[in-house]
Amino acid sequence: MPGRHTTSPDAPPPDDLAPSGRASRGLRGLTGVLRRVVSSDGFVVQVMHAVLVAVLLIANFVSAGITMLLIVFVVPGRATDAARDALASNAWFLLGFMLVVIPWVLWWSGRAMRSVTRWIGLERDARPQEVRQLLRAPLRVLVMLGAAWTLAAVLFTLFNVWTSDADGPTTALLALRVYLVTQLTGLTMAAFGYLVTERLLRPVAAIALQAGGLDRSVLPGITRRQLLGWATATGAPVFGLVLIGILVTIDDKSVTADRMALAMIVLGGVALVFGLAVELLAARAVADPVRTVRRGMEEVRRGGLDARIPVYDASDLGRLQDGFNRMATDLQDRARLRDLFGRHVGEDVARVALDQEVRLGGEAREVCALFVDIVGSTTLAAERSPDEVVSALNRFFAVVVETVDEHGGWVNKFQGDAALVVFGAPVAQDDAPDRALRAARILAERLRERVPELRAGVGVSGGVAVAGYVGTEQRLEYTVIGDPINEAARLTEVAKDTAAMTAAAGRLVARASEDERARWVRDHEETLRGRVESTDVMVPRHDGD
Repeated sequence: MPGRHTTSPDAPPPDDLAPSGRASRGLRGLTGVLRRVVSSDGFVVQVMHAVLVAVLLIANFVSAGITMLLIVFVVPGRATDAARDALASNAWFLLGFMLVVIPWVLWWSGRAMRSVTRWIGLERDARPQEVRQLLRAPLRVLVMLGAAWTLAAVLFTLFNVWTSDADGPTTALLALRVYLVTQLTGLTMAAFGYLVTERLLRPVAAIALQAGGLDRSVLPGITRRQLLGWATATGAPVFGLVLIGILVTIDDKSVTADRMALAMIVLGGVALVFGLAVELLAARAVADPVRTVRRGMEEVRRGGLDARIPVYDASDLGRLQDGFNRMATDLQDRARLRDLFGRHVGEDVARVALDQEVRLGGEAREVCALFVDIVGSTTLAAERSPDEVVSALNRFFAVVVETVDEHGGWVNKFQGDAALVVFGAPVAQDDAPDRALRAARILAERLRERVPELRAGVGVSGGVAVAGYVGTEQRLEYTVIGDPINEAARLTEVAKDTAAMTAAAGRLVARASEDERARWVRDHEETLRGRVESTDVMVPRHDGD
């Protein structure tokens, strides 16, 4: 009925706006490029594997050389002469060990790389098991290198004990020296391999994680990662210096200052070079994911709610990256829902509903109601095709919305071939009578100019009405009920018989400003259908009136 017009703010969004359809749209665009690059003939995957193998081989050979340097020439004490005597045999033993271990490392790394990247060549998403294998690859490298160097330390120590011609105490000190130096170097190498592998696999990890995100950490978190960097970059060299002091004290107290200085210089140089490399990798492993989140936050702050960042870290930092993407998706969903909500109920109603608590019930408000209704809509539907009718109605309502927005009104309801506009609710407006009357005059003129094939009557009234939410807690509607709504609807019928196609209630014109009142003239008095009291019907003044 014309006295009660409602708008539902909780209508479900269209299917194409469901969160599941947009959850990773921005991220898929980003990782789609990575997928095309990484999967192009498997070339980039092969390059990544080759780079990883080359880096690990070079680092292991350099570490082996440093191990020999430390054992034979740097660490002072009685066992130094024994180590120098066994230099040739130790070198051949270490070289033989590397020639045995390196092919195994190459075979293992190639097999591991193929297993964790096979899904890319098949152009499908990674399965959960494949994702876990990929994310755990740095840990496997850490364990593999740590185990290989531990085995090397044990065999190297046993070999020196077996081939040494020195006395028992000297042989024991040599064995201790060989084992500790080899083991500490190996642990540093394992940590280096972990950090290098984690960094090189980032593009593939970003593709693997783009579909499901990261629900729990797979790799050590920030604290353990920093401790790993500290232990290898600082802890191992410092521990080596401490051990040198202990060995010199136990082994040979006559060691010269030059020998101690040489040991300190070499160990310090190794710590500076290798420590810098390991610490840089450890720092970048933390800083890079944080930097991507910071850039994403800046993009969101500038209004880019479609910002997404690649998730490539398998630790707590990866969960931070994934959490940012989920947050941005939720913000985008809310923004779109808020936009839809505002389109359904009007921006003012949406703003009030979002800023205040929504409760069932209403309140008496001074409002102005504008009703516009098309003449002969039944004939229009019968004589024209549905597409033509919809096109005409859309152009008709576009003029209505444009005019209402310009004057601060709120379209409460589109009802087939009619529309109800309210001024003064939900936001109070002191000049609501002027806004409503001016909007009525301009709307009628624009409809005649822009939609000449449609004729529409415009009725406007004002007074006390009840505005508020009715329904239940699960589903409610914002409703405007009252005499001004009924009177505006009835005046629309009267307006269809006037030259200006516009009619206003005399009581509303009386409440307007002097300037607006001067633009209206009394046409006649009429008791409108469904009402007891008569209404002074006012129409826009023509220039000749």
